[in-house]
Amino acid sequence: MEKQDFNVTAETGIHARPATILVQTASKFSSDITLQYDGKGVNLKSIMGVMSLGVGQGAAVTISAEGTDEKDAIAAISETMKKEGLSD
Repeated sequence: MEKQDFNVTAETGIHARPATILVQTASKFSSDITLQYDGKGVNLKSIMGVMSLGVGQGAAVTISAEGTDEKDAIAAISETMKKEGLSD
């Protein structure tokens, strides 16, 4: 299992547009990918799951991946978080 912590720096948090991009990125991988926030975990391949968390600015989230391409998945998601200005 690969895991990485992020501090959400975007003013709007993980709202619809960046959530969609994260889901699209996660969906490219076969690994099970989970977004954890505030004691809850959701499938990062589910837009409804991600939106249901209501992740705001300053939130600490953990993304974990388990499967054959877990390292690549975490690397791609980390890059997406930075590129979209969600995390530094």
